[in-house]
Amino acid sequence: MTNSSDSHGSIIPTNLYKEPAPILDKENPFESMMERFDLAANILGLEKGIYNYLKNPVKQIITSIPIIMDHGDIEVFEGYRVIHNDILGPSKGGIRYAPDITLDEMKALAAWMTWKCAIVSIPFGGAKGGIKCDPSKMSIGEVERMTRRFTSNMLDVFGPDKDIPAPDMNTNEQTMAWIMDTYSMHTKKTQTAVVTGKPSILGGSLGRREATGRGVMIVSVSALNKLHINPKNATAVIQGFGNVGSVSANLLYEQGVKIIGLSDINGALYNKKGFNLPDVLEFAIKNGSILNYPKSEKISNEELLQLECDLLVPAAKEDQINSHNADKLKCKIIAEGANGPTSANADSILQNNGILVIPDILANAGGVTVSYFEWVQDRMGYFWPLSLVNERLERMMDEAFLNVYKSAEKYNVPLRIGAYILAIDKVAKTLKIRGIYA
Repeated sequence: MTNSSDSHGSIIPTNLYKEPAPILDKENPFESMMERFDLAANILGLEKGIYNYLKNPVKQIITSIPIIMDHGDIEVFEGYRVIHNDILGPSKGGIRYAPDITLDEMKALAAWMTWKCAIVSIPFGGAKGGIKCDPSKMSIGEVERMTRRFTSNMLDVFGPDKDIPAPDMNTNEQTMAWIMDTYSMHTKKTQTAVVTGKPSILGGSLGRREATGRGVMIVSVSALNKLHINPKNATAVIQGFGNVGSVSANLLYEQGVKIIGLSDINGALYNKKGFNLPDVLEFAIKNGSILNYPKSEKISNEELLQLECDLLVPAAKEDQINSHNADKLKCKIIAEGANGPTSANADSILQNNGILVIPDILANAGGVTVSYFEWVQDRMGYFWPLSLVNERLERMMDEAFLNVYKSAEKYNVPLRIGAYILAIDKVAKTLKIRGIYA
């Protein structure tokens, strides 16, 4: 099959790439994942039995979490853990605390973790978990009691060789420390490898906090080079200034990329001459936001996404790029720092406009890669210097980008579908070799 590309070098679909059926921009996350999965499975000619096996999670747990609140009353929270797949190894995935999480969201995120681990060639399957709560309205004692009770309920699920949690939305190093301690108390021995994203004093890896943002930077630079754009002459816009967005922005700045647009939850900023990122970071730490940063022009989030630039990094919420605004984007590359920032019905619009999209299951896989490094170090009881962590992360992310790009070229599809094809094919082949136990 002949591959064609536009002036930006992005891969143009032929008859193999069908435009997804129209759906609402605010998508059910599991349906959005399955739409891409189905397209890749059809291209691979995946047999029905394998398709059904990979489509369905191997385990879905819903558990009640009763705790005594500070005021003395009992509150019962609902907790989830979805293990999508464990063919490649123990399941791996974050735990988030939020009032609006759903089982479908957990199923989608767990599946994305399966494909993400396969893409970067680490021996994990995918999982995701969470508790339906509003931690901003809870004391630290209440959050700790809830976390420990949830861990106790999950004793038969969690384990260094079974299912390994990590931080996610509204959870952090302290949360992981409570999980590790609770699990260790029940097993009567210290089990540092049962979670990742821990404080370094408890066996956490150096470089873990920056890993997702660093991975975004690595694949972004790889894509710029692929399109023959010198990073030192490139411009970038970063949506979101949390951990992923701020680290991505700062590391891209260190590579010589001019950052002309930034945003956080409070608003967006523009500076056509480029932001001084260390200065912006210092301002954000002092003020809790970048909104009133003086050397900038305030713009809307809509205007931010439509700025003319070489690289756009959506590192905020899901469905930010959709059928309503995809045709207005003026970037050459999108590196998805967030999970699901592009709705499925925007994919073909971006593709037809020659925008190279580095999908979330590749772009933000730096976090799970360094989580894998942490797990390995905990199992060995021997810890690596930061330089070695970053060196190994760069090698694995570069290899993953190259493999996804080759997959997309081979099947003449966008990078997103190329990534799904690569991941599904790897898991399916492993499943066939292992066989079905009956």
